[in-house]
Amino acid sequence: MSTRKRGPFVSLTLMSRWRNILGLHVPVASFLHKHPHVFHVFTHPLRRNTCCRITKGMKDLILLEGVVLKQQQMEAVKRVKKLLMMSVSGTLRLHALRLIRRELGLPGDFRDSILAKYSGDFRLVNLEVVELVHWDAELGVAQVEKWREKEYVEKWLSEFETKFAFPISFPTGFKFERGFRERLKNWQRLPYTKPYEKKEVVRVKTCGGIERYEKRAVAVLHELLSLTVEKMVEVDQLAHFRRDFGIEVNVRELLLRHAGIFYLSTKGKTLTVFLREAYRKGGLIEPNPVYEVRRNMLDLVLLGCRKTRQLVACDESKEESSSSVVYEVNEEGERQGDWVIPFLENCEENRSP
Repeated sequence: MSTRKRGPFVSLTLMSRWRNILGLHVPVASFLHKHPHVFHVFTHPLRRNTCCRITKGMKDLILLEGVVLKQQQMEAVKRVKKLLMMSVSGTLRLHALRLIRRELGLPGDFRDSILAKYSGDFRLVNLEVVELVHWDAELGVAQVEKWREKEYVEKWLSEFETKFAFPISFPTGFKFERGFRERLKNWQRLPYTKPYEKKEVVRVKTCGGIERYEKRAVAVLHELLSLTVEKMVEVDQLAHFRRDFGIEVNVRELLLRHAGIFYLSTKGKTLTVFLREAYRKGGLIEPNPVYEVRRNMLDLVLLGCRKTRQLVACDESKEESSSSVVYEVNEEGERQGDWVIPFLENCEENRSP
């Protein structure tokens, strides 16, 4: 068996076959060449075909992200516990957690490395449902309560004004309809059942019944976004938590009605919701280690074709050592990285009519 090894790479021809699976709407080669700080395109030394691999800078950041996720493991445990505490039944489906795994700062194997490892906090009811073992009173306080306490202490506002209020800021140029400010003031004072309290039974005919119910839904979504690493999540993913959190309203319409709390972005043809209060000038006001690593990744992407001189010099100095080695073959005759091919082929078959 050969002992020669190489870094993972893939041919552009192969990548082009699965362009739709990768979500690319432009030619693969054009996309790769637009991001030289992320992808290194080279000619295979033996086959002479064009291939691509991750640059050292991006690879280092990917490895660093894995290290940071392990260091922040206890924070991830707290996030999952708080989500379970907000659930009506104290359970969540693993499928829903997988959809926002990255947003919660969970590792890819979180079922084993988090849920199974901390059996004192979580119980796997079956293969696809996790249950909270015990209630943690210290975690049963919403993030917005910190802002309310600060408003009460620093601005000398009355408890009546702050007890059920949310931080609200509207974008420049936002047009206020007649009577809007008065309605907003009344809404801020409106009592509601908080996310970690027992879910109330809404009586629509009672005074403020449906408004209080919707305000609780706003509070639950606000808390969920507060628990994410980047204070953002795709709107479609929120739908998978509606039943568990008892949200029986249209999530998208709810977010649009409260533009002072949530910001909706359609960039990249994906509807994403951000927590307004958490951002200032395009970045998190209180960044965390996971966010900082991912921000550095984004910076490499946004560099585009700028500042490539030193990148070219670095690649040329390592070209001989990194590209001269071809691949390693195991006893079954499989090469390193060949697992990617059947995975993508299965995706292609599933997409076929």
